[in-house]
Amino acid sequence: MTARVGPPSLLFVGGASPLPSSVHLATEMLTQARARGIETHLVNKAEVLESTREVCELADAVHALDPDRPEDCVRWARDRAAEGLHFDAVLGLRDPVQFSAAELTGVFGAAGNPVDAVRRVRNKDACREALAAAGFRQPSVWLCSDLDDAARALRESAGPWVVKPRDGLGSIGVRLVTGPEDLARAVDELPTQDPFLVEEFVTGPEFSVEGVFVGGGAKVLAITAKEKLPPPYFVELGHVLPAELPEETRKEIDQEVTAALDALDLRFGVFHVELWLTQDGVVLGEVHARPGGDWLHRLLTYAIPGLEFFGPVFDDLLGRPPGPLPVATRAAAVRFLAPPPGRLLRIDGWERVASHPAVLYAGLFVEPGGVIRPVRDSGDRAGVVVVGAETPARALELAAELARSVEFEVEPADGA
Repeated sequence: MTARVGPPSLLFVGGASPLPSSVHLATEMLTQARARGIETHLVNKAEVLESTREVCELADAVHALDPDRPEDCVRWARDRAAEGLHFDAVLGLRDPVQFSAAELTGVFGAAGNPVDAVRRVRNKDACREALAAAGFRQPSVWLCSDLDDAARALRESAGPWVVKPRDGLGSIGVRLVTGPEDLARAVDELPTQDPFLVEEFVTGPEFSVEGVFVGGGAKVLAITAKEKLPPPYFVELGHVLPAELPEETRKEIDQEVTAALDALDLRFGVFHVELWLTQDGVVLGEVHARPGGDWLHRLLTYAIPGLEFFGPVFDDLLGRPPGPLPVATRAAAVRFLAPPPGRLLRIDGWERVASHPAVLYAGLFVEPGGVIRPVRDSGDRAGVVVVGAETPARALELAAELARSVEFEVEPADGA
């Protein structure tokens, strides 16, 4: 057998979306790969490549290909493999591209997550079933095709419940249901007519776990505490990292999450796992084989000095002996702005917030003349402030304080 000649190579499936957080994350990943001599090829839709040029310029090669169409990706990969192109690893950083990344992993015989594992975690009910079968606490869930199915689920359980898409993101179409009178509206607000889920509502504070896979096993980097707007919607308003938890609870979460990822057969890249702390212990939520959104990667790299988020993954790929992962010695928080709905007339105080020395990133998603909608999913939030501080309590306090100092003057408007 002839050894392959050339540097190690990575196929980056899906690149970045035009969102600033996605561009920043992809930039970090490609920069850390390049620093280790890894050759990178990026595939994404032609129109997205055009709008994310700063990301494309960091890759060694760019290919126009729709990463949301696994069948097209497989045909492209087989043609490239027949031409002698090879990749040592395949990685995607966004949920919609995980199927394609897994398929390409198989075509190239590369390091990556298996297709069955990705399919399992992308379908929330399948993931629930797999985790429950493996002995992990899970909320009850019903797969429904229509309103009648959903009404049947309500009759079979005590409630309250959550209606959500089977495969969704950004809290789109996720709504609390407290009784039959709420159900029709929740179903109407789903983004598609596809089968959907009715899930048992879990009571308890929510957290997420951020980490990497090294040597085929999951390693926790940090636990994040999250805050959401009041129901009936479940939009995240803020995060603080690391979460202030007793050491015993931290160990319990670490053990539960790493064991669950092993049971689900995820083994490559980075992960983001959501969970609740209940009276009975940890109840696992959604599992993602990609980084958390909402600038969580920036919270990580500030709170853990010296951390290169993708560094341990790439060093492992290169066969470098794993060293101890750095730990959090500082803290960071993110706060989203959710002003009253209406037509925006004026914003006061933003310049002062954006120039604050503790701010790591600040961005507005609205401008005067535009309409601020009621916050029903992540895309309805009006802005974001990311801060660093010495302690979680101070980071949380500062982020909230800065967010409150921004004043939005609005007037009634259609569509708000």
